[in-house]
Amino acid sequence: MIVKIISSAVVGIDSYPVDVEVDVSSGLPQFSTVGLPDISVRESKDRIKAAIKNSGYTFPADRVTVNLAPADIKKEGTSFDLPIALGILTAEGMIKSESLQNYLILGELSLDGRIKGIHGALSAAFQAKEMGIRGIVLPRENAAEAAMVEAIDVIAIDYLPDIVEFFNDRKEIKPTRVDISEIFNKSLHYSFDFSEIRGQDQSKRALEVAAAGGHNIIMIGPPGSGKTMLAQRLPTILPDLSFQEAVETTKIFSVAGLLAKKDAILATRPFRAPHHTISDAGLVGGGHIPRPGEVSLANHGVLFLDELPEFKKNVLEVLRQPLENGYVTIVRSSLTATYPASFMLVAAMNPCPCGYYTDPRRECRCTPQQIRRYQAKISGPLLDRIDIHIDVPSIRYRELAAKSGGESSRLICERVNRARTMQEKRFGGQDTLCNARMSNKQIKEFCPIDEDSERLIEMAMDRLGLSARAYTRILKVARTIADLEEEKNIRSYHISEAIQYRSLDRKMI
Repeated sequence: MIVKIISSAVVGIDSYPVDVEVDVSSGLPQFSTVGLPDISVRESKDRIKAAIKNSGYTFPADRVTVNLAPADIKKEGTSFDLPIALGILTAEGMIKSESLQNYLILGELSLDGRIKGIHGALSAAFQAKEMGIRGIVLPRENAAEAAMVEAIDVIAIDYLPDIVEFFNDRKEIKPTRVDISEIFNKSLHYSFDFSEIRGQDQSKRALEVAAAGGHNIIMIGPPGSGKTMLAQRLPTILPDLSFQEAVETTKIFSVAGLLAKKDAILATRPFRAPHHTISDAGLVGGGHIPRPGEVSLANHGVLFLDELPEFKKNVLEVLRQPLENGYVTIVRSSLTATYPASFMLVAAMNPCPCGYYTDPRRECRCTPQQIRRYQAKISGPLLDRIDIHIDVPSIRYRELAAKSGGESSRLICERVNRARTMQEKRFGGQDTLCNARMSNKQIKEFCPIDEDSERLIEMAMDRLGLSARAYTRILKVARTIADLEEEKNIRSYHISEAIQYRSLDRKMI
């Protein structure tokens, strides 16, 4: 008897339907799985046999053939355990087959029949909704995550006998329901606040400009000046995630297996800070079976690269594509996976190898040649993709001892939101979401400048040797500064402030 169970697999962050076809026929006892299964899928036969027997059922002493269709796409993971087991039990007449076609089924089996959690449950739930079927059956561990998708029944199970009794109409399992708005608002909480930072008013202003326009930023300063503290608090002044952005970010974490059990959805903007020893595959994603990298895990959030010159050159160069396109495409012989990678890059570096080149209170031990070699580790094309360069000086005792650190993240975020609202109206109906993503055509349309501003930029380009890309960066940042002041036109003092945010151009001439 042939039985078909609906399941799914993930490519990128989206699911595609997989038909789990099970045939139990007379012959020598054998269990074979076809349809490009990986090792974890092929090993499932031992888990399935033990789970069926330990749950009180009889495993057939016949030939069992499992086909995972479509057969031309590689299948990986342990989520096919449950649908295969149910297919075998249905073929043996232990489950009514009529209701099986109403549900998409996923789950990993333990040897005692317990159902363990899987990756990609949110994507699978969206797939079930798209297929127009009644619902999805999956481990209780993933139920809250899948229940974020409305208009489908989410059946959460703990043990194999539970789902067998459910399909045989001998046990009622109520669909999992969640209050999406309550969960979303409850998860919207940051551990840091800008009011905790003493001093560094100029740096905080630069971060506010970066947040308002979605600009990439690099901070240069001696050790202990607060670069990491500033970067950690940047997400707190970014606009709140929309529900669609939160779903996309949650999908990425779910597929990567990094979604905490307590989190049904990620409501705060992610902050990722990989170590400088990371590989290029770890940063942009990859592997034999593609997995999202740090640039995708930082989607709609912040990617913080501390000690930027210490990263391998090939690792930094692979950042250029996602910085430009907002996504990463990984090509393998068996499949092609695309992951979102729309993030704000925040980088930090010392001004020299010892770190004290610009510190008036500590003597720098580096030679001019060592300083040039150190700064040259950051390629020009990468620097051109960073809109704002800002110096972060060491903090004096009087600033550290101050009782207040200044404005809270909430107050700064209100100004950022007003600036983003202006940009949304400006780009209404277009794919551009913020000033940092403006095309050259949009820059000409939305960033006109007067004669004084033109002379100011011309003088800065001649003296600093700025590239054409740096010129467009200055216009974008000036547009954002004007938005923060709710000014319709860009003024010369907006241009002047934007030019000041190109400090590395001045140092590397």
